[in-house]
Amino acid sequence: MKNPLKPRSKSNLTEGKTAGLPVSSKNDVQNFLSKLATLTKSGGDARLIFSLDATASRQSTWDVATKLQTEMFLSTQELGGLNVQLCYFRGFGDFYSSSWQSNADELLRTMSGIRCEAGATQIERVLCHSIQENERKKIKCIVYIGDAMEENLDILAQLAGQLGLLSIPVFMFQERNDAVAKEAFIEISRLSKGAYSQFDAASIDQLKELLKAVAIFAAGGLKALQKFSDESEKPVKLLEQQLRS
Repeated sequence: MKNPLKPRSKSNLTEGKTAGLPVSSKNDVQNFLSKLATLTKSGGDARLIFSLDATASRQSTWDVATKLQTEMFLSTQELGGLNVQLCYFRGFGDFYSSSWQSNADELLRTMSGIRCEAGATQIERVLCHSIQENERKKIKCIVYIGDAMEENLDILAQLAGQLGLLSIPVFMFQERNDAVAKEAFIEISRLSKGAYSQFDAASIDQLKELLKAVAIFAAGGLKALQKFSDESEKPVKLLEQQLRS
């Protein structure tokens, strides 16, 4: 079996950083960037990896996921804020990770140039990268948003178990209801001592609240999450329960 922790070379994604989004989404993205520009820089030390499946099936909800990051940053300002690293994969082996950002300006400039491209999932690569990043400096947690799984579940489970031993929970948010992806996402969240939730186009507000909950957990710990959960709807309460179980 190949070594899952072997360093991987990064693909050249110059095109992805500079190319524009479809015309229909440019105004939304610009409004989003303008809103984020008003946020102040935070000095928090909490580090969260925000990872996304950017393959073709996710194009319809990509802009929504991008906008929801606003809520993650806003939710943690009073708790000291977050340092966030964006990771995504797409196309034929393309994998990208940003620098760590303590405000959203640079991160969103990168996201505004991303276009989804057809390709297979690379969840293994996300988990390996997270372990390597944690060796440099402690990571609080990982968020993953995707809709499919086309990899070896045994390898993913092994990596998720390693993350669990490192106290790095993975929050797996599944778009739609593919049965294979659901099994894998639940197993990754369980072994890493994280949490799983499913959403679709009709429950985007639910995803927004879940992302806020994860950001609050990363910046303020379980006590901060519990306080947020006490004032939230059932999905957030279920997420908190998974973390405590």
